[in-house]
Amino acid sequence: MAAHEATEADHEAVRRHRTLFRAVKRRRNPPLRRTDITVTDEAAVKRAVKAASLGNAMEWFDFGIYSYLAVTIGHVFFPSGNDTVQLISSFATFAVSFLVRPIGGMVFGPMGDKIGRKKVLALTMIMMAIGTLAIGLIPSYATIGFWAPVLLIFFRLVQGFSTGGEYGGASTFIAEYAPDKRRGYFGSFLELGTLAGYTGAAGLVLILNSALGPDTMESWGWRVPFLVAGPLGLVGLYLRLKLDETPAFQKMEDQSFHAASEGASTVETTAKGDLKKIFSQYWPTLILCVALVGAYNITDYMLLSYMPTYLSDELGYDDSHGLLILIGTMIVLMLIISQVGKLSDRFGRKPLLMTGMVSFLVVSIPAFLLIKQGSLLAVSAGMLLLGLSLVCLLGTMSATLPALFPTSVRYGSLSVGYNLSASLFGGTAPLVITSLISVTGTDMVPAYYSMAAALVGIIAVACMKETAQQPLSGSPPSVGTKEEAAEMVEAQSPSPKF
Repeated sequence: MAAHEATEADHEAVRRHRTLFRAVKRRRNPPLRRTDITVTDEAAVKRAVKAASLGNAMEWFDFGIYSYLAVTIGHVFFPSGNDTVQLISSFATFAVSFLVRPIGGMVFGPMGDKIGRKKVLALTMIMMAIGTLAIGLIPSYATIGFWAPVLLIFFRLVQGFSTGGEYGGASTFIAEYAPDKRRGYFGSFLELGTLAGYTGAAGLVLILNSALGPDTMESWGWRVPFLVAGPLGLVGLYLRLKLDETPAFQKMEDQSFHAASEGASTVETTAKGDLKKIFSQYWPTLILCVALVGAYNITDYMLLSYMPTYLSDELGYDDSHGLLILIGTMIVLMLIISQVGKLSDRFGRKPLLMTGMVSFLVVSIPAFLLIKQGSLLAVSAGMLLLGLSLVCLLGTMSATLPALFPTSVRYGSLSVGYNLSASLFGGTAPLVITSLISVTGTDMVPAYYSMAAALVGIIAVACMKETAQQPLSGSPPSVGTKEEAAEMVEAQSPSPKF
């Protein structure tokens, strides 16, 4: 009898302990209410993804033109003489735009966290279109001498400054619109836009090269792709201005308004204050972002920007054939990139990113040995090997990077981290590779460079946290249907235990 009473007393004590524990837990983390959960509108999400992706495609169409016309631009804007010196000068001008990208990120990023993602993305679109259009109107070195490269560098700086606010804003825009369980899928369309922009630029340059020939291209044909930028910029601007602000930003603004109306302390609103907060509070995450983006950008610019020049300048491949192979590779990547995004939603960001990084480490040397064979089949196979490695990163990174930072500083932090890394590693990749080939005399430099980047990427991926199917930091959960929201609330409700 005494033993039975002792047992009942023990059970009662356990029940009281569990009740107290649940009460304390609820006080620390209040259970979700239906109003705490964002239910996304499928049509609105698709409109946002389309506008951000098409705008991104137009930005990178503008930016990619320069890469594919690097040899011609070197002849037009720099003194005649050594072809290698002209090419290095052209790529140095390509790299110079990346010097101001971090400044653009520091200006546009915090601005996007204050006045909204939509307005800043419209502004970056206008600036990129103006910069690209202006390059198409600059007279040649033979006409105005020294002022030709000066004006080229100036408008490349305008392009670079605007691009500083583009990727961070566009990826933030899509990430904040997408439901948590499909962020990888919708995010992959941003890089689909990047590939489409590069493909459009390469395709137009290929058509012009074939139709006009090298002499006419150097005389005036090179200007045509740049002049197309004006109308394209207006289309992108129209699409972006039609969108509403992201749900996450709207909810953050509502909370700030209520806090201010209740007498809460005023939040710093200057760009300087936001940047100070980003560097002082989020520096470990910034370092991780820089490492991830550096590894990804070196391989990205090496394949999508530099390879046509490598094929023609280092291996003596015909310009048109090199562009045609790259276009074919990018079309394959465009066909599968959304499936990679879906895989990252299902299996996680880390497995897909690690697959891409390890693949670059393993296949870079075999891929470049194939490319050096020179035959159409071998070059295509080598490019495809590199492309399939890259698509694991392309299809995943747009959902990975915005999830590193909370909503209040997401645009600013991502713009700063992304553009610092792109400036240091991405935009300099063609210049560094061309210079190292010139110094070392080996045309395997691109393989070694991408392998070194992959090693850094492997370490960075190992250090990051998995964010797939989880709410963005600083934002409430986001689901696709009201039923999902109800299930989430019910799952969080404490069930009675007897």
